[in-house]
Amino acid sequence: MKIDESLILKLEQLARLQLSTTERTAIQEDLNRILEMVEKLEELDTEGIEPLTYINEDVNVLREDVVRGQTGRADALRNAPDQDSEYFRVPKVIPSKK
Repeated sequence: MKIDESLILKLEQLARLQLSTTERTAIQEDLNRILEMVEKLEELDTEGIEPLTYINEDVNVLREDVVRGQTGRADALRNAPDQDSEYFRVPKVIPSKK
């Protein structure tokens, strides 16, 4: 496959870009070089080679979730600038429809 100017123009339109002629030419050359590298990789004999799932053998060691430093509702609401019995009251952030 070869990247031509019409494909670059289509990509430019889809991405809503406004490229100069120089930029279009540079992108076209870069994409063609990338395709050449992929074609070169396709020449490799991969018969009998398992697909790579993980780069290394390490396994995630996760810590146990422990609840610490909890603040009760009454303590949290005590410092609230505005509250409604059990809840924080905050300014409306969604504009109303008119």
